[in-house]
Amino acid sequence: MNTPITSVKHPCNLEQVAAHKSVKHPLDLLTEAELTLASHILKTQKNLGKFHRFPLLQLNEPSKEALQAFEQHNTPCPREAFALILDKSTGEAFEAIVNLETETIVEWTKLDTDIQGQPPLMIEEFDDLVKIVQEDPDWIAAVKKRGLTDEDIQNIQIDPWSFGYWGDDEKYKGRRLMRGVAFYRKKLTDNGYAHPLEGLVAIVDMNERKVIELIDDGTHVPIPQAELNYDTPSLGEPREGLKPLHIVQPEGVSFTVDDDWKVSWQNWEFRVGFTPREDLVLHQLGYKDKGKVRPIIYRASVTDMGVPYSDDVANHYWKCAFDGGEYGLGRLANQLELGCDCLGAIRYFDIPACDDFGNTFVMKNAICMHEEDYGTMWKHYEFRTGVFEVRRSRRLVISFFCTVANYDYGFYWYLYQDGTIQLEAKLTGIIQTSAITPGQVPNGGKVTPEIYGPTHQHFFSARLHMQVDGDGNSVTETEATPLPMDENNPKGILFKTTTTTFKTELEACREANGATGRFWKIINPNVKNHVGNHPGYKLVAEHNPIILAHPDSWTGRRAGFARKHLWVTPYAPKERYGSGEYPNQNPGDGLPVWVQQNRNIENKDLVVWHTFGHTHICKPEDFPVMPVQYVGFKLQPNNFFELNPAMDLPAGKDHASVQDGVSHCCHKND
Repeated sequence: MNTPITSVKHPCNLEQVAAHKSVKHPLDLLTEAELTLASHILKTQKNLGKFHRFPLLQLNEPSKEALQAFEQHNTPCPREAFALILDKSTGEAFEAIVNLETETIVEWTKLDTDIQGQPPLMIEEFDDLVKIVQEDPDWIAAVKKRGLTDEDIQNIQIDPWSFGYWGDDEKYKGRRLMRGVAFYRKKLTDNGYAHPLEGLVAIVDMNERKVIELIDDGTHVPIPQAELNYDTPSLGEPREGLKPLHIVQPEGVSFTVDDDWKVSWQNWEFRVGFTPREDLVLHQLGYKDKGKVRPIIYRASVTDMGVPYSDDVANHYWKCAFDGGEYGLGRLANQLELGCDCLGAIRYFDIPACDDFGNTFVMKNAICMHEEDYGTMWKHYEFRTGVFEVRRSRRLVISFFCTVANYDYGFYWYLYQDGTIQLEAKLTGIIQTSAITPGQVPNGGKVTPEIYGPTHQHFFSARLHMQVDGDGNSVTETEATPLPMDENNPKGILFKTTTTTFKTELEACREANGATGRFWKIINPNVKNHVGNHPGYKLVAEHNPIILAHPDSWTGRRAGFARKHLWVTPYAPKERYGSGEYPNQNPGDGLPVWVQQNRNIENKDLVVWHTFGHTHICKPEDFPVMPVQYVGFKLQPNNFFELNPAMDLPAGKDHASVQDGVSHCCHKND
């Protein structure tokens, strides 16, 4: 039950704006009143009219230096908003920074959209594209050639897609473009992905509001007819025998939320943040050790994701969606439902936001936080003495879900009592589909006798602005390799480990290697622990793919962050997103470009970027809605603590756990 968030508009009320509550911390999200004020300032001082849109309006986060001055010396920190403005009548786009205290525009910069890329797509444009395509006479004629009627056209589903980038073709230069692909539905609630219209793609200029090109390959593959709907009435009677399972905390939750956004739980402290592009952000993540909060990560988020397709047919060859930079993970967040998306004792975070027209609204239940049991934390039974001890693990979950057209993505940050940090992405929703051309082998996996799912990849770019025990950090790589069987290793059982400290950015462009157990560690070289090692956190990468599109292809250039699993850069305020600032219609930017500076990364204020993902070869079990596919990574303490930090967990039992109706103790030496 992932309910799309809808906007509730609040017209500007200057009396309300003037009375907005004081903000307690510089990283607090902009309030509704502040968003309204920022929008009002821009509209009045820049004479914005009916053609101007707000693809982005959010907190302009203070610099690290300004934030430290605020926290250490109570130095005032400017309260600012960042806005991206698009003029639909001219195609011009502007970045603006608004000082909300002085009510002035302190920066106003025009973008070169041919070089820097277009602003992200907007909700308004998703709806506009459908109307524009459905009213185009050439598209209507092409649909009728496929055997459909005027009555059928009203039920045709049009999927809005970003245009991509395919060279410097003059006919596309300076235009704000989208593509539309079509799926047939007999009725509005049908699953259109069961009935793709093959070989038909509309290219739309969204500012001129017209189809400028219609790609019709003329093959007219028969439209698949089998109905594969997934709404509850279509699924029939559900399976039986599933007894209720209740998750309860009768004494309440173990976490606290102060000042709306600061969270404390089991020695962890952090601040919740949010942006329209990234959605959930974790700020100032630290762990209290011996009464002192030790910093670990200054800022953590998923900055983008790229989804390149491996299919050269007309409907798919151009597809490489950047769901963060082109669409906005935050703008497409779901309204989470208690008992469906989130189980147990839940704390929701409502997010003040702004729509395409600069009107404020509240995204209800956009972020969910709760506790989960996670099995055994540590355990030992000493059979010689009868000493038996076990402690159960609990984790704090901070999550959100978003829907980007056909796919649904959940992002779950987990904090564990032993100091482990984990990010898990959950991929579900509906695959893109194509009709199978009789007699041809499709570039993907068959999911029904009539349709296939094109093979594609999903890549996520996590940005981890590290702060392990302070600002000066380095990154090391450790590998294990076998030793030769000789006089020094006569039994042939020895192997060696080697550790290298990366000195420059290009050295740190690395891929995971399961054969050598390669891992990376972020350390503080300025500190040593009680055994003489530098405190650190180990990045535990899963067995992830890298992008398979050729590096010289436009897809390979634009999703260049997916070439490597690891990138390390010195912190730079303008380097915020792995795919670059504006990937929409951009030829390629971000990490592969930045690291060419080959800056020093030893004992610096570092950003560690981790690419993780999944190569999706579709199968029948993925349809009509695919089960969740899990991908992610962990950060585990390594020489950070003196001993296991979870040794102080209480020995307890769950009185609700029963065997044959009787509650049992879970450790023997009470």
